[in-house]
Amino acid sequence: MIEVNHLTKRYGDVLAVDDLSFGVAPGEILGFLGPNGAGKSTTMRIVAGFVAPTAGTARVCGHDVARAPLAARRALGYLPEGAPSYPEMTPRAFLGFCADVRGLAGDLRRRRLDDTVERLGLGPVLERPIETLSKGFRRRVGLAQAILHDPPVLVLDEPTDGLDPNQKHEVRTLIRGMAAGKTIVISTHILEEVDALCTRAVVIARGRLLADAPPRELEARSRYHGAVTLRLADAGQFERARAALAALPDVADVEVDARESRLTALPRAGRPILPVIGELAAHEGLSLRELHLESGRLDEVFRAITNPGTDGRAHAAAPATASPRVADATVETRS
Repeated sequence: MIEVNHLTKRYGDVLAVDDLSFGVAPGEILGFLGPNGAGKSTTMRIVAGFVAPTAGTARVCGHDVARAPLAARRALGYLPEGAPSYPEMTPRAFLGFCADVRGLAGDLRRRRLDDTVERLGLGPVLERPIETLSKGFRRRVGLAQAILHDPPVLVLDEPTDGLDPNQKHEVRTLIRGMAAGKTIVISTHILEEVDALCTRAVVIARGRLLADAPPRELEARSRYHGAVTLRLADAGQFERARAALAALPDVADVEVDARESRLTALPRAGRPILPVIGELAAHEGLSLRELHLESGRLDEVFRAITNPGTDGRAHAAAPATASPRVADATVETRS
């Protein structure tokens, strides 16, 4: 659905995208990740046909965005960073304008407008100037123009950046609802976006591809993959618990957070430590508020990939990550 081959973009002496290649298959939600300035937005603008590449090609549904730009754009819905629009227009007028630009007419135009307004919950604000809307509603208007013509491919550049937690939840719910039957690329530097939405992640930095894998595979490269975290109900047991964990042969290290009475036991490579730690807690009579198995931390892997050498604790060969994730084995107890 999207093919990027040896894409390069220079702005004078600045190399924004450096020989980048990747593809996106039907039905995938791809997280396109990288730090600020990595070349994400430039790549998305090239795919959307707004910027010409210096070298290489980009195709949308088989259409070269440089040689067949109109065919490529018909197959694509694009939400630029910040969801720009005409702020003095109302959502009704703006979407009507977008429908005209897209060549929608007659019954099809009415059906697409009605369906889009209903799907994105824009009814209550249709007659209000866009500049008076909340950021969350302005993002909805931006998403509305992107899906108005029911394209098979969506490219969303930083769709939740700058939103509060409630607004982020709303936009993510909308994106999930649109995922069936579409290919979606989400360009972001927000790692929790990958955890919440994506089936696959591509990580770039300095314009180059550094990792390409499902989020769970990237999490598995974290030193916290298979780690076990305990939070004690009795702070007086903290030192005894730390020493007991450190003495376990399959535990490589123990990280401590004395203020929260929290201990994280890191496993030696490939060693499952949850069962033995459960037995240790019972044997030592530890009073626990929480015991959980971690699946990995995308933030740690992301740092290791995009800025190697800055975090000596992370695996040098690791790719991407978001905040710590709790796997299925979670137990809460009360003393």
